[in-house]
Amino acid sequence: MKKALSWLIPIAVGIALAFLIKQFVFVVVRVDGPSMEPNLQNNQHVLAVKPLAIHRFSVIVFDADGVDANANGHENYVKRVIGLPGDSIKYTKTGKLYVNGKYQAQNFISKYQRTTGTVASFKNGFDLVTAARQYDWSNKWSLDIGNNRVNKVPKNCYFVLGDHRSVSEDGRMYGFVPKSKILGVVKAGFWAKNHKMVNSYSNN
Repeated sequence: MKKALSWLIPIAVGIALAFLIKQFVFVVVRVDGPSMEPNLQNNQHVLAVKPLAIHRFSVIVFDADGVDANANGHENYVKRVIGLPGDSIKYTKTGKLYVNGKYQAQNFISKYQRTTGTVASFKNGFDLVTAARQYDWSNKWSLDIGNNRVNKVPKNCYFVLGDHRSVSEDGRMYGFVPKSKILGVVKAGFWAKNHKMVNSYSNN
């Protein structure tokens, strides 16, 4: 009995630790597709750390099931937070971003992605109301925006975009991501070329 316990206990402890790490510390995530280029590459592995505070321009991973109608089941998406709960969002027709009326530089992407890449499908730029109406947002966290003129991110929700705006399917198309769907804040290894643009970008 003692001999059996001598190897059963370490296995049980290992399984418990692995579960705790996955549930409460971090998970390893593979970036799928080019929507976060150039800062994250297709097939690049990153950590999604939880719990960790989400700030404007944080990169997050979330379960897209129920958020994006085109998601393949419980598919993980990696995107950048543009709008926090309560934020108003406005992109001008030249691609300038204003959050709560304050200009945001977005130096983590190229001029092309900040301008044409972001607003090419919108005649005069967009805010949350115009995007909701143009793309007919249908997830349950976003329905009220297109029907009303409330241009603010709802409580416990986030507005996200990919860095490679010209190819990314993101909040412009499907609306908001609820906090309950977020798996963690993405952290890239220090050896990654653009890790600072992922791990610690801020306009402050």
